[in-house]
Amino acid sequence: MNTKLVESLVQVINSLSSEEKKLLEEKLKPQSDWEETLERIQARRKKIHARRGGKPFKPSVTEIIHQMREERDEQLMQACLPQDEEQ
Repeated sequence: MNTKLVESLVQVINSLSSEEKKLLEEKLKPQSDWEETLERIQARRKKIHARRGGKPFKPSVTEIIHQMREERDEQLMQACLPQDEEQ
């Protein structure tokens, strides 16, 4: 651990005005919001898993995402490389 860096950061933070400290707290807050969001997602996943009796989705979520990507790739290819209607 870089103790000198931590000590320097503590000194800088302690030298901040109350307004600057408040701004710093706001900038650091999204991390905790992200963690809360992750916890909610995991709790929802557990509820769905319990409601389904542990049965996996068919097709699996991974397969669905793969299929959707394939479809989107095809759409993009058709949009970028239109085929001649005369042929």
